[in-house]
Amino acid sequence: MGNGVVSLPCDQVLAVAQSDAARVYKDLSPYRIQLVLENDGWHVDYDLKDPRLKGGGPHYIIDAQTGAIISKRYEQ
Repeated sequence: MGNGVVSLPCDQVLAVAQSDAARVYKDLSPYRIQLVLENDGWHVDYDLKDPRLKGGGPHYIIDAQTGAIISKRYEQ
């Protein structure tokens, strides 16, 4: 994001992801959340805390200026 445009703060980005993820997954407590700001937006990944469990959580790319979800992928 080296173009001088100010990005949304991570807590606002997390709120967008949490709202969508909770609607689909209900309980998000089994997941570790990782937020990383990349050139194409905020990457928000929910990964299972317990490596013995199968499946996974949602993965998002969220626009860094508007907070719109650019893409999302659900692992079940």
